[in-house]
Amino acid sequence: MSAERGTRNAEQVLVCFAMKEEAGAFRKIAAGRTNVSILVTGIGRRNTEKAVRERLAGTLAPPELVFTCGFAGGLDPALKSGDVVFECGTRNAERGTKSEPSDIGCYNIETRLVAAGAKQVKFFCADRIATTVAEKKKLREQTGADAVEMESAVVHEICRQHNIPCVTVRVISDTANEDLPLDFNQLAKADQSLDFGKLAWAIAKSPGKIPALMALGKKTNVASKRLAAVLERLI
Repeated sequence: MSAERGTRNAEQVLVCFAMKEEAGAFRKIAAGRTNVSILVTGIGRRNTEKAVRERLAGTLAPPELVFTCGFAGGLDPALKSGDVVFECGTRNAERGTKSEPSDIGCYNIETRLVAAGAKQVKFFCADRIATTVAEKKKLREQTGADAVEMESAVVHEICRQHNIPCVTVRVISDTANEDLPLDFNQLAKADQSLDFGKLAWAIAKSPGKIPALMALGKKTNVASKRLAAVLERLI
């Protein structure tokens, strides 16, 4: 074990994912690491806020660092599927403003993320999945963001209230130049989780979508592993 890894092991880290599929590859890496906790929050702001607040309220020793992780849609056409992207947010009062780098002990998290192959971007936190090229283009024009996801803003907000440093680290699952095979917003339950009955019916009505869905599944599997590899170098 390197001196760097040995030092970082003292940091108690909470890694949040919206879906278990996003967490799968990293869960294998984190197994046995007593300083790392994984929280699967559910999709969207409401589920995430409830899960994170309950987690922080239910522990006597809050984490010293929180990562909000998972998939993101590309808004910047230059971003490719599998690119790991990040944005640093919450700071401890002693560590300065949001524009300053986040230090973990003597380690600069932004520098370490770049060294691990991640790209610094601006995120937009949406209340629905951006499923079409046109929708992504409009979000890019309206917000100036490079990537879109649905949970990180509320995680940063809660961490700010608790004075816990927080970093968004996500992986591009679908690019700005591609439509998703289905409108997953229409296939969601009231709690925003996927309704597999609706999915099966949508596939039955449009069997020609099956190859695109399989291709998306393969891409997200690769993306999950790339995200896990970057997180492994940080934690």
